[in-house]
Amino acid sequence: QVQLVESGGGLVQAGGSLRLSCAASGNPDAINVIGWYRQILGLQRALVAYITRDGLAMYVDSREDRFFISRDHAKNTVYLQIRSLEPGDSAVYFCAAMDWTNEWKYWGQGTQVTVSS
Repeated sequence: QVQLVESGGGLVQAGGSLRLSCAASGNPDAINVIGWYRQILGLQRALVAYITRDGLAMYVDSREDRFFISRDHAKNTVYLQIRSLEPGDSAVYFCAAMDWTNEWKYWGQGTQVTVSS
């Protein structure tokens, strides 16, 4: 079993930055990929970025200009840094872990990010 706990959300002014953290515990060896999803109010949860065990980072919709995902194996933590925040980035951000069957099997509870204009 794997437990994921997100932190780092909050209220930020447009143009600011945030770093979200996803701490994994339990059996980190069961994890192949960790990703960040976000759910904007009224919309479906959508993948933002993910990072493999080997450190390969992938971004959805060319978000790498403002989003940066990184992984600290020693701390079993994955980070999502977001810069130049926009009101449209306001969402609940979820951390998810993919096991070796390529299934997003484990989810955190989410952390709210609110960007004020």
